Amino acid sequence: MTLKKLILTAMTAFMAIILVACGSKESSTKSDGWANYKKTKTITLGFDNTFVPMGYKDESGKNTGFDVELAKAVFDQYGIKVKFQPINWDLKETELKNGKIDMIWNGYSITKERQAKVAFSNPYMKNEQVLVTKKSANITSFSGMKGKVLGAQSGSSGYDAFTSKPKVLKDIVKDKDATQYETFTQAFIDLKSGRIDGLLIDKVYANYYLKQEGELANYNIVNSEYDGENFAVGVRKEDKTLVKNLNKSLKKLYKDGKFQEISNKWFGEDVATDQVKN
Repeated sequence: MTLKKLILTAMTAFMAIILVACGSKESSTKSDGWANYKKTKTITLGFDNTFVPMGYKDESGKNTGFDVELAKAVFDQYGIKVKFQPINWDLKETELKNGKIDMIWNGYSITKERQAKVAFSNPYMKNEQVLVTKKSANITSFSGMKGKVLGAQSGSSGYDAFTSKPKVLKDIVKDKDATQYETFTQAFIDLKSGRIDGLLIDKVYANYYLKQEGELANYNIVNSEYDGENFAVGVRKEDKTLVKNLNKSLKKLYKDGKFQEISNKWFGEDVATDQVKN
C-alpha cells in the first residue's frame, strides 16, 4: 500500500471515529438522560459563578451559594455528584442543548421565552426585578430614569422584561436601550462610578451584594414595575425523569427540614414556594 493510500485510510478511520462520537453525544442529549446520570453518578450544572448569593466562586475558589448547596442536597439523595460548570449566561440554553451542561440552576427565572426552549422543575423560590440607583442621583422611581443610562445583565430575565415590556423602562431611558454586562459585578462597578444611572437586577442579588459590600445605605432599591418571577431548574425537554426527580427531591428536602436549613443560612428566612412546601 502506498503512503498516500495509508494516509487516506487513516484519515477516513479518524473521521469515522469523530462522527460516531458526535452522533453518540447528539443522541444522548435527545433522550431521557436519567439512566446515564445514575450510571456515571455525575450530572453537570451550568451557572454564572459570580451570581451571589445563588451560586458563585468565593475568595478561596470554592463554589458556594444557596443554589449550589441545594443542588448538592438534591442529588445526594440519588448518590449523584454535581459537577459545577461556569458558563456564559447569555449562552446558557445553547450550552444545555449541545450537551455541555445538563441543568441550568442559578437563579434561573421561568419566562415564556425560556419555556419554549427548556423544561422547568416546579418553582422553588420567588424573585422580582428591581431598579438600583445611587441615593445621590435622587432617582427613586422607574419614571425617574427618563433620559438616563440603564444597565442590565445580557441574557437575564431582567433584560428580557426590559425588551418585552418597553413602556415600563425601554421607551424612556437614553437611546431606548440598556448597557449590557456579562456579570452584575461589572454592572455595579459602573453604577458606583456613575457610568450608568440605574441597574435592572434581581432583588435577591441586589440585597445580598449591597449588604455584603456595606453599601446598602448608599443606594435605592426601587420596587419592580414588572411581574414577579419564580426561580426553577431548567433542563432539556427530553429529561422528563430528571424533572420528576427534581420536584420529588425538593419536596423531600422541605419535609426533612434541610431546605429550610439552607434557606435560613443564606437569607435568614424560609424562601420556599408553595409548590415545594405542599
